[in-house]
Amino acid sequence: METTSKRDPGKIVIGTRGSALARWQADHVAAELGRLHPGIGVEQKIIVTEGDRFQTGPVIERGGKGVWVKEIEAALLDGSIDLAVHSLKDVPAELAPGLALAAIPRRADPRDVLVSRSGLPLRELAPGSRVGTSSLRRVCQVRALRGDLSVELLRGNVDTRLRKVADGVVDAAILAAAGLDRLGFGGRITERLSVDDMLPSIGQGALAIETRADDARVRELCRALADAEAEITVAAERALLAGLGAGCRTPVAGYAVVASDTVILRGLVGRPDASEILKDEARGPLASASEVGRALATKLLARGAARILADLGDL
Repeated sequence: METTSKRDPGKIVIGTRGSALARWQADHVAAELGRLHPGIGVEQKIIVTEGDRFQTGPVIERGGKGVWVKEIEAALLDGSIDLAVHSLKDVPAELAPGLALAAIPRRADPRDVLVSRSGLPLRELAPGSRVGTSSLRRVCQVRALRGDLSVELLRGNVDTRLRKVADGVVDAAILAAAGLDRLGFGGRITERLSVDDMLPSIGQGALAIETRADDARVRELCRALADAEAEITVAAERALLAGLGAGCRTPVAGYAVVASDTVILRGLVGRPDASEILKDEARGPLASASEVGRALATKLLARGAARILADLGDL
């Protein structure tokens, strides 16, 4: 049976976290919905997540990726909101039962960036420089590139992490390009890191619009925001993540591109200390993006990713 709302059917309520970046993303989707569907009313509801309440320590200690979406998904399921806007890289491979990704809008820059106090790029930072990040994926790849740097845990919203760099808490930080660009901090970027040096997180740069699976009205309204290329690349990347079955204890990366009629997917599984890093790629027709992701997961698992995941307690 389709879920129905007791609210005005001409109104949509978006659920979002309260950070500046989350609000920007929700505002962007609200504006697009209003532009594409004139006359519809759009409201926002701020929801505090587990990740927002606890800003110290590794995310895995609070339950992994779900810490950024669990409470928002609960609000979707109880009908208090109609859709949620997430950074796709924060959304677990498996959604809560009864929910669906209704649309992936056009993707922003998927790369990671370095912000350094000295203005020096990653390869030129002085030995022993403190580089902040909360991502094991970034930790692994920084250590592979510059084993002489000190990688330190850095939590907080975008503005908090930028301030810690400016205040000297760390000498540099690695963040997602899309977040800085969206908030107008592009001028603070020292270096946009090549995907050859720093393979992005699954879905990085993409927004996810999540709805109830049975809410046909809202899902149809959201489909107008969908970008075909973004949905193809994201499908491949998320199939890779699901196929690996990885949680948050293992560095995992994946990035897909569309080249003519082919989707090309690169993947990485490693150890946080960079003592072992596996990389591979797979490609296939655009219509088979998910199969490409599953094929790459199978290749990586056979090459040793299964052993790494088991060693790190992620299987």
